Amino acid sequence: MRTLIYVVVLLLIIMGCNSSKTVADTTATAKVSDTVKIANDSLEYEVIIIDPGFSSWLVGRARPRGFYSESFLEIKNQFYVAEWNRRVSQPLSFDPNLYMMPIDYQPNIHYGYEVNYLIYNYFVYFQNRYNQRLGGGFVPSQ
Repeated sequence: MRTLIYVVVLLLIIMGCNSSKTVADTTATAKVSDTVKIANDSLEYEVIIIDPGFSSWLVGRARPRGFYSESFLEIKNQFYVAEWNRRVSQPLSFDPNLYMMPIDYQPNIHYGYEVNYLIYNYFVYFQNRYNQRLGGGFVPSQ
C-alpha cells in the first residue's frame, strides 16, 4: 500500500505541472526496483510509477506499444482520471489509502503516445491488482 501511495503522489505532482507544449522526446525506462520513469527534459516534467509488480506486468502482460491508438488512450485516461478524482473526493465511500490525491490530467495538453500508454496501462494494472473498477466498461485482464 505504501508504494501505491508514492505512485499516486508522484503521478499527481508530475501531472500537476501545467504545460501547453506538446511532448516530443519522451523516454521510458524500467529499473530494477520496479520503477517506470517517463521523462522529458525540455518540458521539465517527470512521471515515476513505483508499484511492485507493475514493471514486470507491463513487460509480460500489457498489450504492446502501438496496439492502441493515441486517441483511444487519451479518451480512456480522461475517463479513468475523472473517476479517480471523483473517488478521491469521497474518502468515506472509497479507500483513502488507494485514492489519496487527485490527478491533474489536462485534456488540452498533448502528452504523447508513451505517456498515455504508460498511464493507461497503470490504470489497467491498478484495477486488476486492487480489484477496483474505475468505470462501467470492460477492463482488460492482460
